[in-house]
Amino acid sequence: MTALDLVYYGNTVRAWLVAAAVAAGALAGLRVAQAVLLRRLAAADRTPTELDDLAADLVRRTRPLFLLLLALSAGAYALELPPRADRLLGVAVMLTVLLQAGAWGSAFIGFFLTRQLRRQLEQDAAAATAMAAFGFLGRLALWTLLLVVALSNLGVNITALVAGLGVGGIAVALAVQNILGDLFASFTIVLDKPFVIGDFIVVGEQAGTVEHIGLKTTRVRSLSGEQIIFANTDLLTSRVRNFKRMYERRVVFTVGVTYQTPLEKVEAIPGMLREIVEARPLARFDRAHFKAYGEFALVFEVVYFVRDPSFNVYMDVQQAINLEIGRRFAAEGIEFAYPTQTIYLARGEPAG
Repeated sequence: MTALDLVYYGNTVRAWLVAAAVAAGALAGLRVAQAVLLRRLAAADRTPTELDDLAADLVRRTRPLFLLLLALSAGAYALELPPRADRLLGVAVMLTVLLQAGAWGSAFIGFFLTRQLRRQLEQDAAAATAMAAFGFLGRLALWTLLLVVALSNLGVNITALVAGLGVGGIAVALAVQNILGDLFASFTIVLDKPFVIGDFIVVGEQAGTVEHIGLKTTRVRSLSGEQIIFANTDLLTSRVRNFKRMYERRVVFTVGVTYQTPLEKVEAIPGMLREIVEARPLARFDRAHFKAYGEFALVFEVVYFVRDPSFNVYMDVQQAINLEIGRRFAAEGIEFAYPTQTIYLARGEPAG
């Protein structure tokens, strides 16, 4: 009997050497394949597609321990291992594969969310918040699934565990229902986009510009300068007026002239007001009418639209219209009315 025929732990020295050679060869082959793939994928980084970047990231995230256990598992086929040792090796390989799958899955989720974020960030800065939340939930679901698979392979009763987790989950959900409500409300805001960062909104008596959309609250900068913080659920249950989405602004204003204005000039005023409004490039005239006999004035009503929703633009247009009305009325000798009272005194007959 030669030294190669000696038996250690149920296998000859020859079998151990063959197993070691197979494991070493497998490990070397796997490391060489990893290096070659990385080199080729690095050369492909200049291509417009992003899939090669994802593949390169997945190869980089391949753990040396994963490759080592794959190599040891290949070498173990040359041996007759005891059931206990074979079971331990199988468990180690299974856990390592699940950990590696988790690393690959996390990389894929990160790649997908990063690509979506780049597409949406220019139009909606709040997408960063939503994508971060989706990334967290996606990774949590992935690792929870892998944990369940690992426990199942280790012989744990998953049915009882899942039932217990379900009861516990209901209790936790009831305890933090307000937080979860705000969290899902933030997802609704980001996905449905009733408003985005930079929009001017009015909620009840509060108004301001949206500065931040978080997982629990939305922060609005008011016109007077202070920051208003809304719970996301409050926003979803309120009527929100978004002035940033307004395409044009409807304006209604009135002008009052004195009762002493001649009738022919009263008839000419609606046309005069129309000319003044139509002379403004950003104004779209709707109507002008002699509306009513007021308490102290003949009232004319004018309706027009400003083609720019900006409040400052609206005020500039209205100011220009007001100044032109003043000039035209002065040129025509038409006087603006203001609150006045006329008292008539009746002189009675002297007593006889």
